[in-house]
Amino acid sequence: MKTLTLAELATVTGGELHGDATATVTMVAPMDKAQQGHVTFLSNPKYAKHLAECQATVVMVKAAQLEQCQGNALVVDDPYVAFAKVAQALDTTPKAAVGIAPSAVIDPSAKLGENVSIGANAVIEEGVELGDNVVIGAGCFIGKQAKIGANTQLWANVSIYHNVELGTDCLVQSNTVIGSDGFGYANDKGEWIKIPQLGSVRVGNRVEIGGCTTIDRGALEDTVIADNVILDNQMQIAHNVEIGYGTAMAGGTIVAGSTKIGKYCIIGGASVINGHIEIADGVTITGMGMVMRSIDEKGIYSSGIPLQTNKEWRKTATRVHRIDEMNKRLKAVEKQLEEHSNS
Repeated sequence: MKTLTLAELATVTGGELHGDATATVTMVAPMDKAQQGHVTFLSNPKYAKHLAECQATVVMVKAAQLEQCQGNALVVDDPYVAFAKVAQALDTTPKAAVGIAPSAVIDPSAKLGENVSIGANAVIEEGVELGDNVVIGAGCFIGKQAKIGANTQLWANVSIYHNVELGTDCLVQSNTVIGSDGFGYANDKGEWIKIPQLGSVRVGNRVEIGGCTTIDRGALEDTVIADNVILDNQMQIAHNVEIGYGTAMAGGTIVAGSTKIGKYCIIGGASVINGHIEIADGVTITGMGMVMRSIDEKGIYSSGIPLQTNKEWRKTATRVHRIDEMNKRLKAVEKQLEEHSNS
């Protein structure tokens, strides 16, 4: 358990402390459950009514809510960002490995930087380069000529195929596969002929990838994940996809091959994105979006149908099936009105 004084919290967040600088906290908690020794935050103004009853040792708020605080307060520009910084400072998550396990299999040609850790039964193949402070969890596989930048951590059972490159300060969760073959086949009179995937995958710096996600290598050129991208769990990123700087994609999303996603996009969970299209910078796609065509302008796009009762959904589905019929009838009425007005 880590302990921070409120003075240290002010340093971590860059905030302005109002109260006892020597008081201490050991964890972050929701406002309605926080007790002494906890730090909490107010990011949604509608919950400001709970400030008077809050039992936390300190509350992180914007300046507008300071007068409503009954105890210690830390005034910050963005309480949610401050929460993230404090959570990092108090984080006690262990590393995926410490030191080099005797059962790790490391090819003599592999280049290991300073302070590298490799867990039990991990395999490091020929020509691999691991930067300083890299952590490779138990059971990981790092294929030939792969490169992993400084301070990057892989949790257990991650597979990194040959020639894949990961940048610095990345985090990859368990069971993710990076560099597996893209879905490339030619059909010769009903027989599938595999097309060797000759490209690779290039992952930038400060990228985080969730568990059980698959990123395929390119067919001829590389699949590219830019810096500062975050990818959730159980995603499929197909061959030759490019994802731009700062984009965030939620779990279960599927991106088909050769699609380019711009910078600072937000893709909701369970979305499906067609291949060979482009999505502009700053696009938000809400959950269960089905993107069939390129998106040229920044904005919010939706296509998933919100949940209804079964009775309502049946009515909606029936109406959808009748759209063509209704459209023909509408056009017929419009034609009659036009003929009437011209007579």
